[in-house]
Amino acid sequence: MHPTAHPNQKERLNALHSYQILDTDRDPAFDEIVELAAEICDAPVSVINLIDEHRQWFKAEVGIGARETPLETSLCAHVILQDEFVEVGDTLSDPRFCDNPLCLDENGFRFYAGAQLIDPQGLPIGTLCVLDHNTRALTDFQRKALRVLSRQVMHQLELRRALEQQQVLRHEVDHRVKNSLQTVSSIIGLYGRTVGDSNAAAVLKKVKTQVESISALHAELQSSDNAFSVNLQAFLGRICELLQETAPANIEVESDLEKIIVGSETANALGIIANEFVANAIKHGFPDGRKGTVWIALKDVGDGLIRLSCHDNGLGSAVQPNTSSRSEALGRSLMETAALQIEGELSTELGQGGSRLTLEFRPE
Repeated sequence: MHPTAHPNQKERLNALHSYQILDTDRDPAFDEIVELAAEICDAPVSVINLIDEHRQWFKAEVGIGARETPLETSLCAHVILQDEFVEVGDTLSDPRFCDNPLCLDENGFRFYAGAQLIDPQGLPIGTLCVLDHNTRALTDFQRKALRVLSRQVMHQLELRRALEQQQVLRHEVDHRVKNSLQTVSSIIGLYGRTVGDSNAAAVLKKVKTQVESISALHAELQSSDNAFSVNLQAFLGRICELLQETAPANIEVESDLEKIIVGSETANALGIIANEFVANAIKHGFPDGRKGTVWIALKDVGDGLIRLSCHDNGLGSAVQPNTSSRSEALGRSLMETAALQIEGELSTELGQGGSRLTLEFRPE
């Protein structure tokens, strides 16, 4: 007897396809379930069987040696039309299976037991089943185990679907955040070029730099396996690239960064400090087109202590910043606040060979 379509076939197929599980590679999590089902039920064959429109596809199997078979010979296609659990002690005495080639062969399947795989809306998408070449019956314990394992299959499918949906949503949010940050940075840049007040223009430039730093941090978080961890080597390296792009032609920005993983709050604080140091060095250390270099270094110095070192070969103590400037005050405040947020020890020095900043901290 050929199986008929489920009365809610369209909805059932939509439910099945929503898991995006068909034609995927074998997975140890599902392989272990069929192996356990076969062992508990003392059966030579066990299958996680998903019933598609024209085929039955096996996510995992023991004793079959194939990934799919035609729907016409499917035993489980009949079972999804019946009760949640079906056991057939002798397939040749059952009108649904008695003319099935898989049962009629000399070594055909004479016993079948299957628990439906049911989605949250009550739609059956397949079965977890065991088969034997001899007529027999399961014990109450074996029937209960098969039901429990079928629910574990669905828990796995639901979890994977939820993670996939979360990933899609994250990518969408990330894309919008990236575009928004780029728009904000462009607007600040355009507005900054029209401002006549030098102090206001300097503050806007700082804000634009910080927005670009946040954008770099966001990009690093997006590429990270852990949405809350940042590779400082990649993040600060990108900050240095951005600073080089906006630096005057006479200034080189170089870096020597170890690969150190920290939380996003720590990374943001270091980005702020590096930005401010380079901006101040460029503004005060290299007047009248004087050539020079600004270095950013990050090192694990042992005992859980990380050191951020920034220095330049500019005028250093030969020039004094304008301490009354709003931009200067904002820059100092930003660095001090950033260091305080990560409980770091910040020190700065102006010498004959340039300016120097050191921040030592312990990652959270």
